[in-house]
Amino acid sequence: MLISCAAYEDGRKLADIAIADVPVYLQRPACFVWIALRDPPDAIPVELQRAFGLHPLAVEDAQHGHQRPKIEDYGDALFAVLHLIEPSDGEYRLCELAIFAGRNYVLTVRREAAKGFQEVRARCEREPDLLRQGPGFVLYALMDAVVDRYFPILDALEDDLNVIERNIFASGGVPQENIEALYALKQRLMVMKHAVAPLLEGVSNLSGARVPTLCAGISVYFRDVYDHLLRLNQAADSIRDSVATAISVNLSMVTLQESETMKRLAAYAALLAVPTMIAGIYGMNFQFMPELKWRYGYLLAVAVMTGIDVYLYFRFKRTKWL
Repeated sequence: MLISCAAYEDGRKLADIAIADVPVYLQRPACFVWIALRDPPDAIPVELQRAFGLHPLAVEDAQHGHQRPKIEDYGDALFAVLHLIEPSDGEYRLCELAIFAGRNYVLTVRREAAKGFQEVRARCEREPDLLRQGPGFVLYALMDAVVDRYFPILDALEDDLNVIERNIFASGGVPQENIEALYALKQRLMVMKHAVAPLLEGVSNLSGARVPTLCAGISVYFRDVYDHLLRLNQAADSIRDSVATAISVNLSMVTLQESETMKRLAAYAALLAVPTMIAGIYGMNFQFMPELKWRYGYLLAVAVMTGIDVYLYFRFKRTKWL
Protein backbone atom coordinates (compact mmCIF):
# COMPACT_ATOMS: atom_id res chain seq x y z
CA MET A 1 0.00 0.00 0.00
CA LEU A 2 1.29 3.43 -0.91
CA ILE A 3 1.61 5.72 2.12
CA SER A 4 3.10 8.77 0.48
CA CYS A 5 4.99 9.84 -2.62
CA ALA A 6 6.46 13.32 -2.73
CA ALA A 7 9.11 15.25 -4.63
CA TYR A 8 11.64 17.57 -2.96
CA GLU A 9 13.99 20.15 -4.40
CA ASP A 10 16.49 22.46 -2.75
CA GLY A 11 15.38 21.35 0.72
CA ARG A 12 11.67 22.03 0.17
CA LYS A 13 8.71 19.91 -0.79
CA LEU A 14 7.47 20.47 -4.32
CA ALA A 15 4.32 18.37 -4.32
CA ASP A 16 2.73 15.02 -3.66
CA ILE A 17 3.02 13.09 -6.90
CA ALA A 18 1.80 9.88 -8.47
CA ILE A 19 4.15 6.96 -9.01
CA ALA A 20 3.69 7.36 -12.76
CA ASP A 21 5.20 10.87 -12.53
CA VAL A 22 8.34 9.75 -10.67
CA PRO A 23 10.59 9.49 -13.79
CA VAL A 24 9.73 13.08 -14.72
CA TYR A 25 10.96 14.47 -11.39
CA LEU A 26 14.05 12.26 -11.38
CA GLN A 27 15.26 14.09 -14.48
CA ARG A 28 15.50 17.36 -12.55
CA PRO A 29 19.09 17.79 -11.28
CA ALA A 30 18.46 18.97 -7.70
CA CYS A 31 15.28 16.98 -7.12
CA PHE A 32 14.72 13.71 -5.28
CA VAL A 33 11.65 11.58 -4.64
CA TRP A 34 10.66 10.08 -1.29
CA ILE A 35 8.22 7.16 -1.45
CA ALA A 36 6.86 5.17 1.49
CA LEU A 37 5.19 1.77 1.07
CA ARG A 38 3.54 -0.36 3.73
CA ASP A 39 3.01 -4.12 3.46
CA PRO A 40 3.01 -4.23 -0.34
CA PRO A 41 0.89 -7.24 -1.37
CA ASP A 42 3.04 -7.91 -4.41
CA ALA A 43 6.57 -7.08 -5.44
CA ILE A 44 7.91 -3.54 -5.45
CA PRO A 45 6.41 -1.93 -8.56
CA VAL A 46 8.52 -2.66 -11.62
CA GLU A 47 8.39 0.97 -12.69
CA LEU A 48 10.07 1.99 -9.43
CA GLN A 49 12.72 -0.73 -9.76
CA ARG A 50 13.58 0.53 -13.22
CA ALA A 51 13.38 4.22 -12.40
CA PHE A 52 15.64 3.91 -9.35
CA GLY A 53 17.85 1.14 -10.73
CA LEU A 54 17.37 -1.00 -7.61
CA HIS A 55 19.67 -3.97 -7.24
CA PRO A 56 17.80 -7.30 -7.65
CA LEU A 57 19.29 -8.77 -4.45
CA ALA A 58 18.15 -5.79 -2.41
CA VAL A 59 14.69 -5.95 -3.98
CA GLU A 60 14.46 -9.64 -3.13
CA ASP A 61 15.39 -8.99 0.51
CA ALA A 62 12.81 -6.21 0.79
CA GLN A 63 10.08 -8.33 -0.75
CA HIS A 64 10.56 -11.46 1.35
CA GLY A 65 11.38 -9.78 4.67
CA HIS A 66 12.70 -11.62 7.76
CA GLN A 67 16.15 -10.17 7.17
CA ARG A 68 18.94 -9.55 9.63
CA PRO A 69 19.51 -5.83 10.35
CA LYS A 70 22.15 -4.61 7.91
CA ILE A 71 23.41 -1.79 5.72
CA GLU A 72 24.69 -2.71 2.28
CA ASP A 73 26.49 -0.56 -0.27
CA TYR A 74 25.50 -0.96 -3.93
CA GLY A 75 27.75 1.54 -5.68
CA ASP A 76 26.11 4.95 -5.42
CA ALA A 77 23.12 3.53 -3.50
CA LEU A 78 22.56 2.12 -0.03
CA PHE A 79 20.16 -0.53 1.17
CA ALA A 80 19.34 -0.80 4.88
CA VAL A 81 17.17 -3.20 6.87
CA LEU A 82 16.12 -2.12 10.35
CA HIS A 83 14.07 -4.01 12.93
CA LEU A 84 11.09 -2.25 14.46
CA ILE A 85 10.10 -3.52 17.92
CA GLU A 86 6.52 -2.98 19.05
CA PRO A 87 5.30 -4.19 22.49
CA SER A 88 2.16 -6.34 22.32
CA ASP A 89 0.54 -8.15 25.28
CA GLY A 90 3.77 -8.41 27.24
CA GLU A 91 5.71 -9.65 24.23
CA TYR A 92 7.63 -7.93 21.46
CA ARG A 93 6.34 -7.98 17.90
CA LEU A 94 9.21 -7.80 15.42
CA CYS A 95 8.63 -5.71 12.30
CA GLU A 96 10.93 -4.53 9.52
CA LEU A 97 11.79 -1.35 7.68
CA ALA A 98 13.70 -1.63 4.40
CA ILE A 99 15.25 1.58 3.04
CA PHE A 100 16.55 2.14 -0.49
CA ALA A 101 18.51 5.38 -0.79
CA GLY A 102 20.20 6.70 -3.90
CA ARG A 103 21.33 9.96 -5.43
CA ASN A 104 17.79 11.16 -6.19
CA TYR A 105 15.42 8.84 -4.36
CA VAL A 106 14.43 7.32 -1.02
CA LEU A 107 12.13 4.31 -0.96
CA THR A 108 10.96 2.77 2.31
CA VAL A 109 9.09 -0.53 2.67
CA ARG A 110 7.51 -1.06 6.09
CA ARG A 111 6.25 -4.51 7.03
CA GLU A 112 3.80 -5.42 9.83
CA ALA A 113 4.52 -2.23 11.78
CA ALA A 114 1.57 -0.27 13.14
CA LYS A 115 3.46 2.97 13.79
CA GLY A 116 4.69 4.87 10.77
CA PHE A 117 7.25 7.62 10.21
CA GLN A 118 5.08 10.65 9.48
CA GLU A 119 6.93 12.54 12.21
CA VAL A 120 10.22 11.91 10.41
CA ARG A 121 8.87 13.37 7.18
CA ALA A 122 7.52 16.37 9.10
CA ARG A 123 10.88 16.86 10.84
CA CYS A 124 12.77 16.82 7.55
CA GLU A 125 10.37 19.29 6.00
CA ARG A 126 10.85 21.63 8.98
CA GLU A 127 14.64 21.64 8.43
CA PRO A 128 15.19 22.70 4.81
CA ASP A 129 18.88 23.44 5.36
CA LEU A 130 19.48 19.80 6.33
CA LEU A 131 17.00 18.38 3.84
CA ARG A 132 19.03 20.14 1.18
CA GLN A 133 21.64 17.44 1.81
CA GLY A 134 19.29 15.12 -0.06
CA PRO A 135 18.48 11.41 0.43
CA GLY A 136 21.48 10.95 2.75
CA PHE A 137 19.87 13.12 5.40
CA VAL A 138 16.53 11.34 4.98
CA LEU A 139 18.33 8.02 5.54
CA TYR A 140 19.87 9.43 8.73
CA ALA A 141 16.52 10.79 9.97
CA LEU A 142 14.80 7.42 9.47
CA MET A 143 17.60 5.51 11.19
CA ASP A 144 17.70 8.01 14.04
CA ALA A 145 13.94 7.65 14.57
CA VAL A 146 14.17 3.85 14.67
CA VAL A 147 17.08 3.91 17.13
CA ASP A 148 15.30 6.44 19.36
CA ARG A 149 12.35 4.06 19.61
CA TYR A 150 14.64 1.48 21.20
CA PHE A 151 15.33 3.60 24.31
CA PRO A 152 11.82 3.40 25.88
CA ILE A 153 11.86 -0.36 25.28
CA LEU A 154 15.20 -0.65 27.04
CA ASP A 155 13.91 1.46 29.95
CA ALA A 156 10.91 -0.86 30.24
CA LEU A 157 13.24 -3.88 30.37
CA GLU A 158 15.23 -2.28 33.18
CA ASP A 159 12.01 -1.54 35.11
CA ASP A 160 10.86 -5.16 34.69
CA LEU A 161 14.23 -6.38 35.97
CA ASN A 162 13.99 -4.13 39.05
CA VAL A 163 10.52 -5.50 39.86
CA ILE A 164 11.71 -9.10 39.54
CA GLU A 165 14.76 -8.42 41.73
CA ARG A 166 12.50 -7.03 44.46
CA ASN A 167 10.27 -10.10 44.21
CA ILE A 168 13.30 -12.38 44.61
CA PHE A 169 14.02 -10.93 48.06
CA ALA A 170 10.38 -10.48 49.08
CA SER A 171 9.23 -12.71 51.92
CA GLY A 172 6.23 -14.00 49.95
CA GLY A 173 8.05 -14.38 46.63
CA VAL A 174 7.51 -17.52 44.56
CA PRO A 175 10.84 -18.74 43.11
CA GLN A 176 9.25 -20.52 40.15
CA GLU A 177 7.40 -17.37 39.10
CA ASN A 178 10.62 -15.38 39.39
CA ILE A 179 12.48 -17.84 37.16
CA GLU A 180 9.71 -17.73 34.55
CA ALA A 181 9.70 -13.92 34.62
CA LEU A 182 13.49 -13.77 34.27
CA TYR A 183 13.52 -16.09 31.26
CA ALA A 184 10.70 -14.12 29.62
CA LEU A 185 12.69 -10.95 30.22
CA LYS A 186 15.77 -12.58 28.73
CA GLN A 187 13.85 -13.50 25.58
CA ARG A 188 12.62 -9.92 25.15
CA LEU A 189 16.13 -8.65 25.73
CA MET A 190 17.47 -10.91 22.98
CA VAL A 191 14.98 -9.35 20.54
CA MET A 192 16.45 -5.96 21.38
CA LYS A 193 20.02 -7.26 21.19
CA HIS A 194 19.48 -8.81 17.76
CA ALA A 195 18.04 -5.52 16.49
CA VAL A 196 20.88 -3.34 17.76
CA ALA A 197 24.13 -5.31 17.57
CA PRO A 198 24.21 -6.04 13.81
CA LEU A 199 23.76 -2.34 12.99
CA LEU A 200 26.91 -1.23 14.80
CA GLU A 201 29.31 -2.19 12.02
CA GLY A 202 27.08 -0.88 9.23
CA VAL A 203 26.52 2.52 10.83
CA SER A 204 30.20 2.85 11.73
CA ASN A 205 31.00 2.47 8.01
CA LEU A 206 28.76 5.47 7.28
CA SER A 207 30.76 7.67 9.64
CA GLY A 208 34.27 6.24 9.22
CA ALA A 209 37.16 6.99 6.91
CA ARG A 210 35.50 5.63 3.74
CA VAL A 211 32.11 7.32 3.82
CA PRO A 212 29.78 6.43 0.92
CA THR A 213 29.12 9.24 -1.53
CA LEU A 214 25.50 9.44 -0.45
CA CYS A 215 26.53 10.28 3.14
CA ALA A 216 29.35 12.68 2.33
CA GLY A 217 29.05 15.86 4.38
CA ILE A 218 26.70 14.40 7.00
CA SER A 219 28.89 11.65 8.45
CA VAL A 220 28.79 13.40 11.84
CA TYR A 221 25.05 12.68 12.01
CA PHE A 222 25.62 8.98 11.46
CA ARG A 223 28.29 9.11 14.15
CA ASP A 224 25.58 10.28 16.54
CA VAL A 225 23.42 7.30 15.55
CA TYR A 226 26.42 5.03 16.12
CA ASP A 227 26.91 6.48 19.63
CA HIS A 228 23.25 5.79 20.44
CA LEU A 229 23.54 2.23 19.16
CA LEU A 230 26.69 1.70 21.21
CA ARG A 231 24.91 2.91 24.36
CA LEU A 232 21.97 0.63 23.66
CA ASN A 233 24.23 -2.36 23.03
CA GLN A 234 26.21 -1.78 26.22
CA ALA A 235 23.04 -1.31 28.25
CA ALA A 236 21.59 -4.52 26.79
CA ASP A 237 24.77 -6.38 27.75
CA SER A 238 24.53 -4.96 31.27
CA ILE A 239 20.90 -6.06 31.62
CA ARG A 240 21.78 -9.51 30.27
CA ASP A 241 24.50 -9.87 32.92
CA SER A 242 22.07 -8.68 35.59
CA VAL A 243 19.50 -11.24 34.45
CA ALA A 244 22.09 -14.02 34.68
CA THR A 245 23.04 -12.82 38.18
CA ALA A 246 19.38 -12.63 39.20
CA ILE A 247 18.80 -16.21 38.04
CA SER A 248 21.79 -17.37 40.09
CA VAL A 249 20.62 -15.41 43.14
CA ASN A 250 17.09 -16.79 42.80
CA LEU A 251 18.45 -20.34 42.75
CA SER A 252 20.57 -19.54 45.80
CA MET A 253 17.51 -18.19 47.58
CA VAL A 254 15.69 -21.45 46.81
CA THR A 255 18.60 -23.38 48.33
CA LEU A 256 18.54 -21.16 51.44
CA GLN A 257 14.79 -21.61 51.82
CA GLU A 258 15.19 -25.37 51.57
CA SER A 259 17.97 -25.24 54.17
CA GLU A 260 15.78 -23.22 56.53
CA THR A 261 12.95 -25.69 56.06
CA MET A 262 15.28 -28.60 56.83
CA LYS A 263 16.44 -26.83 60.01
CA ARG A 264 12.86 -26.40 61.20
CA LEU A 265 11.99 -30.00 60.42
CA ALA A 266 15.10 -31.18 62.28
CA ALA A 267 14.22 -29.00 65.30
CA TYR A 268 10.65 -30.30 65.45
CA ALA A 269 11.93 -33.85 65.05
CA ALA A 270 14.25 -33.32 68.05
CA LEU A 271 11.34 -31.97 70.12
CA LEU A 272 9.33 -35.09 69.33
CA ALA A 273 12.26 -37.47 69.80
CA VAL A 274 12.68 -36.84 73.56
CA PRO A 275 9.14 -37.75 74.68
CA THR A 276 9.07 -40.57 72.14
CA MET A 277 12.25 -42.04 73.62
CA ILE A 278 11.06 -41.81 77.24
CA ALA A 279 7.60 -43.12 76.39
CA GLY A 280 9.19 -45.94 74.41
CA ILE A 281 11.37 -46.99 77.34
CA TYR A 282 8.45 -47.05 79.77
CA GLY A 283 6.36 -48.87 77.22
CA MET A 284 8.59 -51.95 77.23
CA ASN A 285 6.52 -53.49 80.09
CA PHE A 286 9.41 -54.87 82.13
CA GLN A 287 8.42 -55.91 85.64
CA PHE A 288 11.30 -54.24 87.46
CA MET A 289 11.66 -50.61 86.27
CA PRO A 290 12.52 -47.48 88.32
CA GLU A 291 9.51 -45.65 89.71
CA LEU A 292 7.15 -48.10 88.01
CA LYS A 293 4.97 -48.53 91.13
CA TRP A 294 5.49 -44.97 92.43
CA ARG A 295 2.37 -42.89 92.80
CA TYR A 296 3.91 -39.81 91.12
CA GLY A 297 5.99 -41.65 88.51
CA TYR A 298 3.68 -40.66 85.65
CA LEU A 299 3.72 -36.99 86.60
CA LEU A 300 7.49 -37.05 86.92
CA ALA A 301 7.93 -38.62 83.47
CA VAL A 302 5.62 -36.00 81.90
CA ALA A 303 7.42 -33.22 83.74
CA VAL A 304 10.85 -34.45 82.56
CA MET A 305 9.67 -34.71 78.93
CA THR A 306 8.09 -31.25 79.10
CA GLY A 307 11.15 -29.70 80.73
CA ILE A 308 13.56 -31.14 78.16
CA ASP A 309 11.33 -30.00 75.27
CA VAL A 310 11.01 -26.47 76.69
CA TYR A 311 14.79 -26.27 77.07
CA LEU A 312 15.34 -27.50 73.49
CA TYR A 313 12.69 -25.14 72.13
CA PHE A 314 14.38 -22.04 73.56
CA ARG A 315 17.79 -23.24 72.40
CA PHE A 316 16.47 -23.70 68.85
CA LYS A 317 14.81 -20.26 68.97
CA ARG A 318 18.08 -18.69 70.08
CA THR A 319 19.96 -20.29 67.18
CA LYS A 320 17.07 -19.33 64.81
CA TRP A 321 16.25 -22.89 63.88
CA LEU A 322 12.62 -22.15 64.81
